[in-house]
Amino acid sequence: MASFEEIVARVREGAQKADVSDIDFLAVQINITGKTPGVFYVEVKDHRVSVEPYDYHDRNCAITMTASDFTKMLDGKLKPMKAFATGKLKVDGDLGKAAEFAKLL
Repeated sequence: MASFEEIVARVREGAQKADVSDIDFLAVQINITGKTPGVFYVEVKDHRVSVEPYDYHDRNCAITMTASDFTKMLDGKLKPMKAFATGKLKVDGDLGKAAEFAKLL
């Protein structure tokens, strides 16, 4: 299972390749639960992506998942909508922005 630091590093690496040319602003906090908990955020602002290990209070939404489920989602083994429907992914805030974020992954 990936550690919290490994998850943040993978998201940061993926963010470098993401096409955010059509996103003006998106701020999502990710709450990782389980054996390796932690909080980080992904922000798209001025068509640039930032990934930082902090709380983000002025966010569009917050996503809560276990480290193993989030890793499966990054690997493409768990679809975001299926994770949401089965309760493995919880969203607090704007569901539309959460869906927009899922497309970035």
